[in-house]
Amino acid sequence: MLTRRQLRIKVMQAIFAFQKQENAEIKEFETFLNQSMTKTYSLFLYMTQLLVEIHKLAEDKVIKGQQRHLATDSDLNPTRNFIDNKILTKLRESQALVDALKQRDLKPWHLNVRYVENLYNQITTSKTYVIYMSEPDQSLKADLKFLTQIYTDIIAPNDEILDFLEDENITWTDDYPLVNSAMIMFLRKIKPGKEIKLPELIKDEDDVKFTMDLFRKTLFNREEFLERIEGKTPNWEQDRIAQIDLVLIMMAQCEFLKFNSIPVKVSLNEYLEISKDYSTPKSSFFINGILDNLSKEYETEGVLNKSGRGLM
Repeated sequence: MLTRRQLRIKVMQAIFAFQKQENAEIKEFETFLNQSMTKTYSLFLYMTQLLVEIHKLAEDKVIKGQQRHLATDSDLNPTRNFIDNKILTKLRESQALVDALKQRDLKPWHLNVRYVENLYNQITTSKTYVIYMSEPDQSLKADLKFLTQIYTDIIAPNDEILDFLEDENITWTDDYPLVNSAMIMFLRKIKPGKEIKLPELIKDEDDVKFTMDLFRKTLFNREEFLERIEGKTPNWEQDRIAQIDLVLIMMAQCEFLKFNSIPVKVSLNEYLEISKDYSTPKSSFFINGILDNLSKEYETEGVLNKSGRGLM
């Protein structure tokens, strides 16, 4: 779920927070970094369970309609496309999801039913819902198309949900786009005849090691990295440079010097893209200039110990 870019962003946030706190302990912020990654997965579970709760509510309403004293024909014989949606049904049956929620002691939405009800009402009054419910042939393709459309158009951009999640955990604001993209990919992989496999938080142990090494090595060498910047910003004193820009420049230098298997161009491009989302409009140009000069300087000094082909 978490790509190398997202892991770099997590490290950036941890280093930025570390530098803002006086007498900070690195171990304390290693814990912060680990928790930040774990919380991302919790958000994914929250959003997955939200789909389950909406589906449960839809089924409850059908059952209550059939139990009415003066039930109409539409109450007794409702169109079942939504409640028979194969993907939603499979999610509700998923023991993997139940176990993941239990393992983390998460009970999302059980005290916040109004969010589920409000989303249900928005879904059932939407054009997408009307078209879906009128389709006579309920195929897996139609189920997936409907589900991805309501998630993308109604659930993900819902301001009320965003506010609720931000109150639950402030870091989820940054994680939300990532989790929503991961959700669409996850839904596409669900098949009626197969057990649901929840995505892994991090691809493998190499990515875990990369994350913690990047955090530690950037902080352990930050004085050296900051000294390297001096004299390369003639129009800017260091205290006038955006703090996020300084963090990104330090992290990029760390990858240049301490991560032999990562090409210089990859590191450069990654931090330029991150700066576009997290710093000032002109930061990417500023950072590009600094890092380009630094990489040439390191190459001239012969300290870029990159191994493998095409790594310069």
